[in-house]
Amino acid sequence: MEHSSKEVIAEFIDVLQQSIEKEEFVKLTLSKVLKAEPNLTNVYVRSVSIKDTLQLSFTYRYTTNDQVKNMTVDEGIVLLRTLLGTSFLTASLFTTAADVTLFISKKEKATLTQLKPTFTVSPPAEHDRTKKKRVLDNDAYLHLLGITDEAGVVIPRMSDKYRQINKYLEVIESLLKEAELPKVINIVDMGSGKGYLTFALYDFLRNKLNLDVKVVGIELRQELVQSCNDIAKRCGFGGLNFENRRIEQFSNERIDILIALHACDTATDDAIQKGLSASAALIICAPCCHKQIRQQLKGKEQENPLLKYGIFKERQFEMVTDTIRALIMEQHHYTTKIFEFISNEHTRKNVMLVGTRTSKAIDSSSIQQQIDSIKKEFGIDFHYLEKVVS
Repeated sequence: MEHSSKEVIAEFIDVLQQSIEKEEFVKLTLSKVLKAEPNLTNVYVRSVSIKDTLQLSFTYRYTTNDQVKNMTVDEGIVLLRTLLGTSFLTASLFTTAADVTLFISKKEKATLTQLKPTFTVSPPAEHDRTKKKRVLDNDAYLHLLGITDEAGVVIPRMSDKYRQINKYLEVIESLLKEAELPKVINIVDMGSGKGYLTFALYDFLRNKLNLDVKVVGIELRQELVQSCNDIAKRCGFGGLNFENRRIEQFSNERIDILIALHACDTATDDAIQKGLSASAALIICAPCCHKQIRQQLKGKEQENPLLKYGIFKERQFEMVTDTIRALIMEQHHYTTKIFEFISNEHTRKNVMLVGTRTSKAIDSSSIQQQIDSIKKEFGIDFHYLEKVVS
């Protein structure tokens, strides 16, 4: 039932205040812009601890960047009263007691909906910190690749790519700490495409971390290879070059870090095989498409009722495909992990599979039993990676 917005906003604010007082508050998202600053899309609110004092941290999400403002709880409540109904029409509050959503119509009528809580544990208040940027807006390659304009400002349509690059380098920096790498690090990026992440990786490792690296980008499209090589030359990136060839044709035996981001379907397996055969210290993949298993199982009845629906079947076989990949990598002396690369709001291709070379003993027969069990359960005849590593 709709009521006047002032009355419902007051009720919503009261629920928010109680969640903070009871330490049930998780986060708050403002969306559906009515009237706000230019290019402002959302405001995200979380709790932070600054000098042992609880405060509210407001992240203003613009199309080109984020801006953070911290304030006392009382100041934050006052600001929210101002924003709701005037700048934003929807507010989603997450607490450990319930998920509460405020909807305001343009006719200034409002409703509250309450659902079971998404989160059952309230996170501790984070200590405020400025997010570290690993890519600077004025890095020359960003402009040459079309991510920033001549003034070094991120082009709005490339803002998601810019965030993805920074997140990618954050992940890489963490993974480097887990691997045993030589003084001169040879990196091969298989399926480098337009080179966004390849350039960022080289620049970050060579010019920000001062590591001695050589990076090769493998790409099938000659026009992209030529363009990337031209940009690398203009940037003075002497240790970065791109080659026009298929992944399976690459024969360099010295690979310390193998990267394959969004290599389509079994091209991911071809890339993993190259990393395994070279005993690479790190194998980093963001698998894509996952057609091989799904096509193999077309027409086969699946007993599991979860696989009755196409969208669930697609997701299930993506998980099956990548799990078998991880297990095969473990058979070849790698510890593996699969995690979300970046948020779904930026791309659905957001799963990263990582293998780190280890000297620990493995039980290959036990791992094989796990692989065989998965194949039997879903009626899979073979996984492509099994064939190329045999």
